[in-house]
Amino acid sequence: MTRILLADDHELMRIGLRRVIETRRGWTICAEAMTGTEAVDQAAALQPDIVVLDIKMPEMNGLEAMHRIRHVAPAAKVLVLTVNDSEELAYALVVAGAQGYVLKSDAGHTLIDAIDALVRGKTFFTACVGSVVEPSDLFGLRGSPVERLTPRERDVLRLLADGRSNKDIAGALHISPKTAETHRARLMAKLNVHSIVELVRYAIRNKIIDT
Repeated sequence: MTRILLADDHELMRIGLRRVIETRRGWTICAEAMTGTEAVDQAAALQPDIVVLDIKMPEMNGLEAMHRIRHVAPAAKVLVLTVNDSEELAYALVVAGAQGYVLKSDAGHTLIDAIDALVRGKTFFTACVGSVVEPSDLFGLRGSPVERLTPRERDVLRLLADGRSNKDIAGALHISPKTAETHRARLMAKLNVHSIVELVRYAIRNKIIDT
């Protein structure tokens, strides 16, 4: 039996999600939570297999709740629900430990597939952001942030530290400006920095670039 904790502050949304989930034999909702705090407490008490978690929750947002759930219920896999299709958010969630990411607008026809993927030890990311999440990101999120950087990310970081724009980086690496922008957003999420200045300082401090 796969035990699922459902956390969303909107009752109608929970009812709809429950109806979808309970169509699958062998899956059961072991508890529901209306706040981020409740989600953490229920995860600690019940040790569910899957946590379906709204990113926007009262008392404690979904990102913080997910961090805490990873500590109190380390075996639980987290599937995030959101109305936000931001690539930056998707990548930040992956780095934080989410195994799945589904838009609420897609949940009616993708939720079963998403949970099934997590049950089988796979990951599931909604199609509109799936291209920003690489296999190396999903399965290589151990070690220091520097060790997590791909060779391409290191190239982008060096160019950013050299004062190059997204357009310049795109030309130098033969990629599109949009891809260059995505790499920059991923770097910031992965290294937990919020500006180019912080990126440069990080690169110098960790000897990624020469001074």
